[in-house]
Amino acid sequence: MSRVHAGIGFAVVALFALGWLWGLGTKLVRREPGPWFWRLVAAQQVAVGIQAVLGLTLFALGHRVVSPGVLGGVRHYVYGLLPILILSFAHLVAREGNASVLGFDPRKPVAPWVPFAWASFICFGLTFMALFTGLGIR
Repeated sequence: MSRVHAGIGFAVVALFALGWLWGLGTKLVRREPGPWFWRLVAAQQVAVGIQAVLGLTLFALGHRVVSPGVLGGVRHYVYGLLPILILSFAHLVAREGNASVLGFDPRKPVAPWVPFAWASFICFGLTFMALFTGLGIR
């Protein structure tokens, strides 16, 4: 099962990379991202959910990530679970139509795709580091 978890880990990183690059491209060409972007966001969420369930199952079965450093393998779990929280915030901001929940001016509207592009950017970094710590690279 840990090989499946690692394989899905690569896919999750790739999905988040595609998400933030798509968001950047959308911003640069000044157009809406289109329906395939939303399919990508759905795929990201499903993949992260599956990955979290597999990871928690491995943890419950006694598998542990051993990594050097002060926090050791704890970083893997933090990096792996934070995307769920970040995607939840993206949903909240997209639903509100502004980023007031994050302390920004509530009068400034935010397009629904923007929080998901930013979430993809942040989650790309987090899942990339989760993959590295899980593989024992850092």
